[in-house]
Amino acid sequence: MAITILNQTIIMLILIMLGIICAKTRIISDESNKDLSKFVLQVVNPVVIFMSYQTDYHFNLVKNLLITFGLSLVSYGIMIAAAYIFVRRKEDRETEIERFSAIYSNCGFMGIPLINALFGMEGVFYLTAFITVFNLIVWTHGIILISGEKSWRKVVKVFYSPTVIAIVLGIITFFMQFRLPEVPAKALGFIADMNTPLAMIVSGVTMAGTNAVNLLKNKRAFYICFLRLVLLPFILTALLAPFGINDKVYMTVIIAASAPPAAMCTLQCIRYGRNSVYSSEIFTAGTILSVASLPAVVKFAEFLTNILH
Repeated sequence: MAITILNQTIIMLILIMLGIICAKTRIISDESNKDLSKFVLQVVNPVVIFMSYQTDYHFNLVKNLLITFGLSLVSYGIMIAAAYIFVRRKEDRETEIERFSAIYSNCGFMGIPLINALFGMEGVFYLTAFITVFNLIVWTHGIILISGEKSWRKVVKVFYSPTVIAIVLGIITFFMQFRLPEVPAKALGFIADMNTPLAMIVSGVTMAGTNAVNLLKNKRAFYICFLRLVLLPFILTALLAPFGINDKVYMTVIIAASAPPAAMCTLQCIRYGRNSVYSSEIFTAGTILSVASLPAVVKFAEFLTNILH
């Protein structure tokens, strides 16, 4: 399984490099990249999620989905607590950006292609529970963290997002066992297939704007990446391993929680006038380092599972 993850992350890194080349050669501008990012987040990702529910009803699927939802809530509770412990507040630090980057992963952009490569649509089906929890928490706690504003309007807005709508529609069609006809199903399948290349190209264009020299000098950014990619995933893996959770559910939660820092941090920093350059540096370093960290976390999870069960 670790080898599969390694191969997939290398493929994704190649696609990211393509995005960087497109940015450097001006084939894709920053404005175009913002539109592509919206397209991936508001069209492609929701289609992938919806299509994962186009499967036959089984009691075990429902049970595992509910377990994944519960584990996702527990995971975020652990990661939020750990981030506040390991990222201490100091006047000369961007504490809010560091905590956001340590807690929230790119579970949609990176998680969907990785889980799909390992477990197919069944894995993506379980991943929707993690993504739901991510959306609920990032649009409440996460936005409050970055903006400093407490607004219930932002909480309500979560339920109107394309991702949540896709999950709701998917669940309805799953329980009603409504299957799309062949032609529209194929059309949506083609859209879903665009997820990995487009998401990685968008990430690459975003990373192209980072100053590599400044990034290498920024030891603090690498410390936050260590928390996001190694320490927090290893803590989470060790805490969940003894409970004998279904392998696919367990690995789906672990991989989603171990993905690199969320690109959303940079987007929200731009929106609220925070240090978007620093958040972009963390995102860039984390995305590159995840090529090594993700297979290591999966290997550790497999090792603990073999010992404990």
